Amino acid sequence: MTIRVVVADDQELVRSGFAMILDAQPDIEVVAEAGDGAAAVAAVRAHGGEVALLDVRMPGTDGIAACREIVSGTECRVVMLTTFDTDEYVYEALHAGASGFLLKDVRRDDLVQAVRVVSAGESLLAPSVARRLVEAYTRTPGPGGLGAGAGAGRRLAALTGRERETLLRLARGLSNAEIARELSVSDHTVKTHVGNVLAKLGLRDRVQAVICAYETGLVRAGAAGAPPAPPGG
Repeated sequence: MTIRVVVADDQELVRSGFAMILDAQPDIEVVAEAGDGAAAVAAVRAHGGEVALLDVRMPGTDGIAACREIVSGTECRVVMLTTFDTDEYVYEALHAGASGFLLKDVRRDDLVQAVRVVSAGESLLAPSVARRLVEAYTRTPGPGGLGAGAGAGRRLAALTGRERETLLRLARGLSNAEIARELSVSDHTVKTHVGNVLAKLGLRDRVQAVICAYETGLVRAGAAGAPPAPPGG
């Protein structure tokens, strides 16, 4: 199955470079390139893109606004691209619905893998910039946040012990395979737990699950690498 990708960046050389790398892959097809956010949204709708790579800063409709429109109106998933290693941009992008965030100096193999991971329904939690975002900003979420402190906080009580353990490990950035090893269960079981966590908390993906874990106080900022608390804690 071919992954249909839209690449949007106002710098033609950057845009073409990313498109060339991705189009060279046997399982990826770049169906359109765009120089601004409005063109990116139109391209996703016209070509049925499954993954959109969006630069944060573009003229007219910027990447954040384009991301919000794409996620709310299509099935396409979004990876944000920027030269700015700035936490505020990451926070805005993730709350706009992005499934990942990459700096433009990303390695070729990591770019390709990011598209494949996002297309498969996963989220990019590994980059250090995303971790800094979560720890620095979910302690005091602004009006654009998930609102997890109230609604999702109450829904935490609906999680089973295993689901809570799974959420705690998601907040540490662990993959399904890593969670399976720590909990001594199968990958399929972990996938089921993750799906249940998202459904019960009303969240879109793993990235929002991580933010929720911090906003509700289930995980404390600065403690992401610490051993998870007991299920009832």
